[in-house]
Amino acid sequence: MIDIDHLSQAFSTPDGKTVHAVKDVTLHINKGEIFGIIGRSGAGKSTLVRTINFLNKPTQGCVRVNGESLNDMNADQLRTIRSKIGMIFQHFNLLSSRTVFDNIALPLELHNVPKEEIDRKVNHLIDLVGLSEHKNKYPRQLSGGQKQRVGIARALANDPIVLLSDEATSALDPETTRSTLDLLLKINQTLGVTIVLITHEMEVVKQICDRVVVMDKGEIVESGTVLEVFRHPKHPTTRAMLADVVVHDMPQRIYNSVRERIETAVNNGRFAKLLRLTFVGSEVTLPVLSIITRRFEIDFNILQGQVEELKGTSFGMLTILAESPNYENYRAALQFLNDNQVEYEEVALV
Repeated sequence: MIDIDHLSQAFSTPDGKTVHAVKDVTLHINKGEIFGIIGRSGAGKSTLVRTINFLNKPTQGCVRVNGESLNDMNADQLRTIRSKIGMIFQHFNLLSSRTVFDNIALPLELHNVPKEEIDRKVNHLIDLVGLSEHKNKYPRQLSGGQKQRVGIARALANDPIVLLSDEATSALDPETTRSTLDLLLKINQTLGVTIVLITHEMEVVKQICDRVVVMDKGEIVESGTVLEVFRHPKHPTTRAMLADVVVHDMPQRIYNSVRERIETAVNNGRFAKLLRLTFVGSEVTLPVLSIITRRFEIDFNILQGQVEELKGTSFGMLTILAESPNYENYRAALQFLNDNQVEYEEVALV
């Protein structure tokens, strides 16, 4: 659907310096998926997304949408392809002098669509985004979430194949953010629109994205399915951005206490290890620790735990101290975890 090959974007500053906003980025976005691009402010994610519709013409590299190279298009061809790439903005960009209905109708009017068709399509979109009671109101009469729904409906007016969402929820409160993301998910599932979602919040990625890339200083530093990235974050930027959503580390005093417990266990002829377990889907409700305790005589001390939802899939993580009468029982317990699709990781003491 969308292919970006070795794309770089540089800008010249007034003092003659060159800023490399995007550096040699290559990625593929599948048709019909919700693809997240996440990074801190200044990471280059908004610059990158604006190359998908050539609002920013890249310094080097190629962009293809549906197999067509935007690099090779003339101005008329770019206008045509842009009409099929809708965009949702952080600050809504609504015209204050036009009603909800008229704001949504604007792209259709610019394409000289007949009035009867405009009425039919705009009323349908107003119903889709849940604003039927507000169609004749002006932006000043709407809440932030309602304004963003107008922006989403307007972006859908020309039946786009791609929807670019640039920090569309960052100005909204948490409850409105959730309802807006639910709407985008509904649009993706019912209309089959590919959505590219720019955000600095892992909470947003967690709720609706299929895959995600992490950007830092203009480069992609990590990529994968949302589950892969949440389970095994590798880059320091990813780990830092996940810290408020999934806790991977513990306070140093806990590590010190665990080290003492392990030393005590070893001195008493037992075997002990610090483990991190991750559960997905139905594994979350499987009583594996109870079974292991009874079957392998292993004692567990749960030090940290949480359960999250990743686009409707349960994802759980436990950090535990496992004490076994011997190494053989410990290895048998790990094999039991493997057999039940529970991932484990032996955590190094820091």
